Amino acid sequence: MEIINFEDTRPYNDSEIHDAIQRMVDHPYFPSFIASFLKNADIQNIKNKLLQINSVQDFQIQMMLPVFLSIIKHSVAQYSDSGFDALTADKNYMFISNHRDITLDSGFLQFVLHQHNLDTSEITFGSNLMKSDWFLEMGKINKMFKLERGGTPKDIFQHSLKVSQYMRYAITEKKQSVWIAQRNGRTKDGDDKTEIAVLKMFSMSSSKDFVQNLEELNITPLSISYEYEPCDFMKTREMYISRNQTYKKAEGEDFLSIQTGLHQWKGNMHLSLCPTITHEELTACDQFPKNEKFKHLAQLIDQRIYTHYHLWNTNYIAYDLLNHSNDYQSFYTKEEQEKFVAYAQTGLQKIEGDPQELMQIFFGIYANPVKNKLL
Repeated sequence: MEIINFEDTRPYNDSEIHDAIQRMVDHPYFPSFIASFLKNADIQNIKNKLLQINSVQDFQIQMMLPVFLSIIKHSVAQYSDSGFDALTADKNYMFISNHRDITLDSGFLQFVLHQHNLDTSEITFGSNLMKSDWFLEMGKINKMFKLERGGTPKDIFQHSLKVSQYMRYAITEKKQSVWIAQRNGRTKDGDDKTEIAVLKMFSMSSSKDFVQNLEELNITPLSISYEYEPCDFMKTREMYISRNQTYKKAEGEDFLSIQTGLHQWKGNMHLSLCPTITHEELTACDQFPKNEKFKHLAQLIDQRIYTHYHLWNTNYIAYDLLNHSNDYQSFYTKEEQEKFVAYAQTGLQKIEGDPQELMQIFFGIYANPVKNKLL
């Protein structure tokens, strides 16, 4: 492969870790970040321990692992995963995931890979989220690489090409797996759909034919499901406003979404690794005209994610309430329904707007996975 300069894209190497950690622990936000996960923590002692770290792996084990154990302890009722026994240490994968939370989706993947004694993956991270020095350092230490957002059509093309080249380089040369969301931004309405543009971006970095090009990346869908959707009320408000006008994010809204997602009660959650897209499946897609190839591949990935999505009682309750039906009443109790309705009413009361329309949007977030998986 042609040598390409990825200095403005890649995460930090081990040789850069010590200095990056020094900058991170010196940042004013560091004490509050630690305190939000580890109550009564000795900040200076944690700083001293982190400054002894000289590798990405040690940073993830000594800092990120305790953080995610804390998230599970304080905001998850029961965590489970499936499918990861199919992974082998001698292969690297393009994990393409449904996207419900800015940091948790990819973060939980790293946690599970570690639990299965596998190397963690590199992670795409939007440049809009790397404007803060704190998040930039934290991200690049933690194997995140930059995905540029916005610009002119020419800029977007160049950014996409650069990211495509880097991901292929990471998988085939660095021998690192990669995580990427199936779409640009989180799914707000619970209706997970793979954007064809993402799949076309995968292919931009190779001149090989369709099958060889994409088979080289070991495309492996990932399905993550939360009993209580991260930022559900924030998403409801955004969709409500977007029905009548262009939605503009407030200053610091992405940061608030990250905080809310990390600390909000998530109930039960499940992370399911789907089977890797096969040579035969890519060959079947290849029988269609150019754009149709990617459309069929997107549908295949979507079907994988829907099939392996773990539905919770909140999903069934929302579907029945939204459709005035009892189709799935065997999956929940009356008490569970009353509890979820009370949860919805309490949160929606804080949002300005038509109560009935807000409730419809809210229940739609939870009902759409039922429609995708079972209808």
